[in-house]
This record gives sequence, structure tokens and C-alpha cells, in this order.
Amino acid sequence: MMNNLFDQFASSTLFFIPLIIIALLVPWFILMPATKACLYSRPTMLQAWFLKTSTKQIFLPINPSGHKWAFMLSSLLVFLMVINLLGLFPYTFTPTTQLSMNLGLAIPLWLATVLIGLRNQPTISLGHLLPEGTPTPLIPILIVIETISLFIRPIALGVRLTANLTAGHLLMHLISSATLAVMSISMMLTSMTFTVLILLTILEVAVAMIQAYVFILLLSLYLQENT
Repeated sequence: MMNNLFDQFASSTLFFIPLIIIALLVPWFILMPATKACLYSRPTMLQAWFLKTSTKQIFLPINPSGHKWAFMLSSLLVFLMVINLLGLFPYTFTPTTQLSMNLGLAIPLWLATVLIGLRNQPTISLGHLLPEGTPTPLIPILIVIETISLFIRPIALGVRLTANLTAGHLLMHLISSATLAVMSISMMLTSMTFTVLILLTILEVAVAMIQAYVFILLLSLYLQENT
């Protein structure tokens, strides 16, 4: 019995090895390699179709100068999606429930988009801090507000991913605990809570995929503003 609900989000160790390291390495081992033996297999073709479709949708509105980010963001999309899905299995650890990791991914990528904009089009990038047609008395206030909103972007990226996954895992843990608690009281109530748990699990599978896509989509929007 866990003393704290949030203990499940703490990275445990096995033989003095942090499990978060294993969790971060697993996605790269389960992806199908593009070898001749499995080049035309169904999993490989499905994987290639998914990457092609998602990359096309993400980079369609971005200028050609930003397409060089396609490989990195597509790899990050698959990485986050696989990590989120693996975290739904029992006795596993989800690294994306750690705010430190999500901020470690969000801040460098956001900062890279900002620096690219300042290098390639400094006037347009700085112009985002002041909307066109702003009254003169409001100019200092709007510049401060837009600057704060600019620096909040990476924090919002990391917190959004962490909060959604953490809330889902907590709900699943609470409902599964309730299912075990009422098992000896009423089978009808047990079946109802178990049905809710199944539906919530299906929802969490969708959330795990959607949140990874939203993370990359917002990064692509930041990139679009600066290319």
C-alpha cells in the first residue's frame, strides 16, 4: 500500500540503476528498423505511413526554411508518444510525468526557435512584441505583457504535458483502488467501477497520443512565427 498517491511518479531504482534511464531507452529499441528483412513488412509500412502523414500535417504551413526541423520533431513525436503509451502498462514508469524532463525538452527547443527568428528576421520577430495599431499610451504595457507571454511558452509546454499525464494516472490509480475496495461489498458496483476504469484507460491512450502531438504542434507554431 502506497503512503502517497504521488509515489508512483517517483523514479525508482533496480540494482542501483534508475528506471527512468531504462524508460528513456526502450522506445528506440521497439521501433522497427529499416532493414531489408523488414522493409516491406506491415509494421514498418504502418510506421512509415504514420511518420509521413504526421510530418506532412505539422510542416504544411511552415516555410521551406523550417523543414530542416522535420527529422528532429518527427523523432521527438514518436519518442514522446511511445513513452506516454508505455507508461500506461502496469509496473512501468512514465518519464513525461516529470516536469523537469518536459521543461528540459521544451526550453531548448523554444529557445532555438526564438534565436532563429532573431537571426533571420529580427524586425519581424521583435514586431511580435507590439501588435500593429496599438495606441501610444499602451505600448509599454503591451510590450511587457507580450514579453512575459513569450517567456511563459516553454513553461506552458512542459506543464501541459506533465499535468495531463499526471491527472490521468492519478484517476486510473484512484478508480482501480476503488474497484478493489468495493469488490467485497457489491459485484454490481464493482462491475460499474471496472467499466469506468476501462473507459478511462481508453481515454488515457488517446490522451497519451494527443498530448505528444500537441507538444510538437505548438513547437511547430513557434517555429512558423520565426521562419
